[in-house]
Amino acid sequence: MAAGASEPAPGVWGVGPGAWRLAAVAAGLAADRLLGEPPARVHPVAAYGAAMSRIERRAYADRRSAGAAYATAGVGLAAALGHLAGRRRRPATAVATWVVVAGRGLALAARDVALSLQQGDLVGARLSLPALVGRDPDGLDAAEIARAVVESVAENTVDAIVAPAMWAAMCGPAGALGYRAVNTLDAMVGHRCPRYQRFGWASARLDDLAGWVPARLTAVFVAAVRPAAAGSVWATVRRDAPAHPSPNAGVAEAAFAAALGVGLGGTSSYGRAVEHRPHLGTGRPASPQDIERAVRLSRDVTAALVASLLVASLLVAASTGGAGLRCAGVLGAASTGGAGVLGAGLRGGSLR
Repeated sequence: MAAGASEPAPGVWGVGPGAWRLAAVAAGLAADRLLGEPPARVHPVAAYGAAMSRIERRAYADRRSAGAAYATAGVGLAAALGHLAGRRRRPATAVATWVVVAGRGLALAARDVALSLQQGDLVGARLSLPALVGRDPDGLDAAEIARAVVESVAENTVDAIVAPAMWAAMCGPAGALGYRAVNTLDAMVGHRCPRYQRFGWASARLDDLAGWVPARLTAVFVAAVRPAAAGSVWATVRRDAPAHPSPNAGVAEAAFAAALGVGLGGTSSYGRAVEHRPHLGTGRPASPQDIERAVRLSRDVTAALVASLLVASLLVAASTGGAGLRCAGVLGAASTGGAGVLGAGLRGGSLR
């Protein structure tokens, strides 16, 4: 992956490539909150998933080696497309971040379920739940649905917000699209079922690797935006997360459980498979009202991430010399709605 391929040459706007890339990722996150995802019929991720499904039908074999080749080709293709987009020196990093982040969609999907539960429409809540989780909604009561949604919001704060932003900040459009490819392939084939036990192994392990640092960064942000619960967040993550079957979802869910003062985990049904997951946190069971609290926590984590990227952008600009000119260039682009990445991204929207 070619880091910084999409940024303008040093000196444009008075901002160096590294500072520009960080600001562009912040702009992409803000655009996601304001605009939401592109429509499904033109969404690049949807098109990518359809293409990889066709490739899977041709390339599938019940071997780890076949799955590794499939994952390598899929991620390599996405990263290469991101690299080519970045070479055009347009706001590719901001656009790529906007396309691969899904914070607004996550909040809307969670609130749809919460609204059904608040209206006593258990059937409607069950029908909306598969947009967020893979578990079988049939037979779940209101408390079990609420727990599933809170867990999904926690896990997807990593997968759909923090992780793609981190990879975009490190590697530009190639990192953003490459990470989204990793996460998409894991969702497609990274399952513990007979068909994908071996073929999906590489995609699942690659997703674990790509999300390891972002999951822990998410826990840091959770503690930062809920300082009164910071001690409990650290203690719960250290005590409970290691027992979770996912090295990353357990960290995020434990952090959210502690920050919200609820208990997560327990028995979950995924079609015919039943998983007995460890309990995370020592609070009361999650309730439908906790869904909105989880959405707000995810929103606050996103806001803290945006603020951190902008501060880092200014620090990087200052460290390269001519701090005053560089900072003025960044802030001017954002405030005047100029033709740069910040102007284009922040003009369009905010947090979803």
